[in-house]
Amino acid sequence: MDRHFPHSFHLPAHMVPGLLLRNAARAYPSAYLGVSRNLATMTATTRVNGDLNNTEVLRKPVEFAPDHAYSGKTLAIPETEDDSTIRARYRPFVQRPDVARNDWVSKLELSTALKMAEADMRDGGERLKVLVLFGSLRQRSYSRLLAFESARILFRLGCDVRIYDPTALPVKDDVHHDDPKVQELRNLSRWSDGHVWVSPEQHGNLTAVFKNQIDWIPLSTGSVRPTQGRTLAIAQVSGGSQSFNTVNSLRMLGRWMRMFTIPNQSSVPKAYTQFTDERDSGDDPAYLEAEGGSRLMPSGNRDRLVDCMEEFMKYTLVMRDHFDLFNDRFSERSEREAKRAREQSSTEAKEKAGQEGNAKTLGGKEVVNGVDVNGI
Repeated sequence: MDRHFPHSFHLPAHMVPGLLLRNAARAYPSAYLGVSRNLATMTATTRVNGDLNNTEVLRKPVEFAPDHAYSGKTLAIPETEDDSTIRARYRPFVQRPDVARNDWVSKLELSTALKMAEADMRDGGERLKVLVLFGSLRQRSYSRLLAFESARILFRLGCDVRIYDPTALPVKDDVHHDDPKVQELRNLSRWSDGHVWVSPEQHGNLTAVFKNQIDWIPLSTGSVRPTQGRTLAIAQVSGGSQSFNTVNSLRMLGRWMRMFTIPNQSSVPKAYTQFTDERDSGDDPAYLEAEGGSRLMPSGNRDRLVDCMEEFMKYTLVMRDHFDLFNDRFSERSEREAKRAREQSSTEAKEKAGQEGNAKTLGGKEVVNGVDVNGI
């Protein structure tokens, strides 16, 4: 037997060029015999290059047919049921009713996701709570515009969506922990079931404006972890050609913050060409025709954003009910048990020391309150 390979080892003939076969014959004689047998038994139906995409092992996909009864349906929070303060502060993406009823988001085929959200709310579940962060302070910020479009999709799917404005958030330091903008950000993260992060790409990576927000969210605050166990969707906008540097960095940040980042992601190149112009709401016909202005134009980029938000909503809905289960970790359980054992040992030691101290005190006296303690 060749000492490197057992007799049963067979190199796949269709993956080994002729030159490699000859070299293999010299180096591993027994392995070459196996290849020779394979070549001799190959039939005319064998594919030369094999199943390169490994499609033979795929699960049979299940197709979800669109339910046209849900065409145009929305689960968005009506203004009459919404908190007016929350709506004014955290929902700048909400359009006028006459615009929202006929814009591109209202026409999306999202029946499966709508059914999931509707069934959950019908069974007493709360609306999914989503925090959206963007990474630019420019007056016409494309990451903010993309964040608005993301929020509109999720809002239609019944989510309670809140967008945080990073304006006036101080640069991360060890002094401004009690700053109102810092506390606002941390409270929103604790409140949320999931996050959507949208950052521009600048100098090949995410911006300081965006990273500063993440730096202000601690991994833990006492026993509370503001991001752990939450779902995350990521997106980027670029001024140049297609790039994935920023979404890769966002994905790494999400893992570090102990979040479940969805597999899909959105990257919009040349973002300045992807949005319509801003429109004045006073010019009513033009405003309605432009769907309020500054909207993401039809393209594969827009379709991918819809994919991401739909996927994010499904993952969040499925995982929310198991939030505590996913946060249960062996290492943390072990640490808690070790701490409890130390505290119990310390308590027992103190009690024992107290008893021994009392005994010594009594032992030094013959009579206590008229009682002969030596006879006890």
